Amino acid sequence: MKKVSVIIPIYNVEKYITVAVQSVLNQTYENFELLIVDDGSPDRSGEICQQFTDPRIKIVRQQNRGLAGARNTGIRNAQGVYLAFLDGDDLWLPEMLEKNIAHLESSPDVGISFNRSAFIDEAGNELGTYTMPQLKDIDLTCLLRGSPIGNGSAAVIRREVFATISFQDNLYGSVEDFYFDDSFRQSEDIEFWLRIVIQTPWKIAGIPDVMTLYRVNTASLSANFVKQFESWEKVFEKTRSYAPEKVEPWESMARAYQLRYLARSAVRMQAGAAAVQLINRSLSTYWRILLEEPRRTLLTLAGAYMLQLLPPAVYRQIEGFASKTTGATQRQRILQEQSKQ
Repeated sequence: MKKVSVIIPIYNVEKYITVAVQSVLNQTYENFELLIVDDGSPDRSGEICQQFTDPRIKIVRQQNRGLAGARNTGIRNAQGVYLAFLDGDDLWLPEMLEKNIAHLESSPDVGISFNRSAFIDEAGNELGTYTMPQLKDIDLTCLLRGSPIGNGSAAVIRREVFATISFQDNLYGSVEDFYFDDSFRQSEDIEFWLRIVIQTPWKIAGIPDVMTLYRVNTASLSANFVKQFESWEKVFEKTRSYAPEKVEPWESMARAYQLRYLARSAVRMQAGAAAVQLINRSLSTYWRILLEEPRRTLLTLAGAYMLQLLPPAVYRQIEGFASKTTGATQRQRILQEQSKQ
């Protein structure tokens, strides 16, 4: 049984970190080390983690470097053949590591295995909907439409992948190896996946199982959608700097899909005016998004305008019905895909 390094960055997650850590300790795949990187957290997150006595846990402390910087510290300290990241406010179902590692073991050309995620609220209650990404044939244009992996807590990665995309820099007083780009405080995941797809032969492929519970935490989500979009633009600019011939033909498409993603986030956060502005920008940037993904685009458009125009009580009724219908359809599709494995 090969060793896995699980990396949990912690920063202001004292309400959630106990269940996150416990979800790792509950894994059916038991040969792991758990590296908890205390990224200068000002709350009791680090203190809470000290209460665990499992010998597989190691706590690393550093001054704040952001999520990318905390993950990089974990990677530098990792000893596993496989690495997996879990955000401090998310959690895993017990077979997460076992199923993703089995996928990697049976697919030698796959460098990153990922699973679907179920959305939960801040109290840990399942919301009944799931990420439903493309699972195979993931290429550059797929990533530019939006990361199919969905979140940083849903993937298990071969150690060799990190060696192929590492770079050295002196950001904190000494030369270190970097994997995620510390200069990004947002959009660091998509920058990382893009670099892997462009610069390496490794494939990204998913399994249909729901193995991650992804917390929709409005306290940690930035409501500054302009800032989020600017961060994505910086990622695109960096990618263009080393692979212009690969990304420039898809620039308008990629920008429109990112704007639609932010519009969906705004709808979820019930920011109606922002949602309308973002989805309108998406359509004016690349109208073909309506032809390529009509259902998701029209649902986002309808949700944005209903949120802004309808009385809150009426909107909540419609939203509840739509969520139940969508969740039921998603569950049926998941079961069908699992039966074909």
